[in-house]
Amino acid sequence: MSRPGLAQGKKALIAGVASERSLAWAIAQALAREGAELAFSYQGERLGERVRALASETGSTIVEACDVGRDEDIENLRQAVTRRWDRLDILVHALAFAPREALTEGFTDNTDREAFRVAHDVSAYSLIGLVRAFRPLLAKARGSVVTLSYLGAERALPNYNVMGPAKASLEASVRFLAFDLGPEGIRVNAVSAGPVKTLAAAGIPGFRRMLDHVQRTAPLRRSITAEEVANTALFLLTDLSSGVTGETLYVDAGYHIVGMSFEDDPPGGGG
Repeated sequence: MSRPGLAQGKKALIAGVASERSLAWAIAQALAREGAELAFSYQGERLGERVRALASETGSTIVEACDVGRDEDIENLRQAVTRRWDRLDILVHALAFAPREALTEGFTDNTDREAFRVAHDVSAYSLIGLVRAFRPLLAKARGSVVTLSYLGAERALPNYNVMGPAKASLEASVRFLAFDLGPEGIRVNAVSAGPVKTLAAAGIPGFRRMLDHVQRTAPLRRSITAEEVANTALFLLTDLSSGVTGETLYVDAGYHIVGMSFEDDPPGGGG
């Protein structure tokens, strides 16, 4: 006898699918596998055809354009979803952006006012904007929200630059949203994923070196997969985590716990 899906009957909005290699798509696949009904938003017609094709694989018929830098677009998305659904059980926020020139070389010289504004607007405020818009639907379902963060929120990393402060703002927003919306039964959490080969990662200079370093240094001596990130998000988005809110959960093979590593030594160290 097969078990019911962990997300059976739940209605989920996925914001941020960019390609079949994105973490958002891996999360969407996990939710679909567990019985959720999905809706998707995308930014820009360049991605529209690709996202519509992927959405069709899950049987989704709600695929809407939304530039999260525009309040009117967020409102249009809310209206489009509300016309079809009377509640929202799950909201996945997988949106981040900074100008490419701000992600090279030095943080100080390459972080101007506009780059700082854009990175925080798209990568952090958009979570607040989406939750504000969908709050009534999320409250009806006592829903769960998950966003994607990274270790750069709390540690300095080469080339991550302005995205570090933006992700720090995102993680702080998770805590404040969780505190504010908890009385309505809405949970808000983040997944901090280690390096994964995605379309977004391709835009980070030195990503290959970063991946190699994590594989040599992390306690599990390997990198992680998109499926592992998706399964952790699935936990946070379903009733398995009903007592968890305001948390940032790491999926990075343990890399974030390491303070120092002699990379050529075997596990356990040496004399």
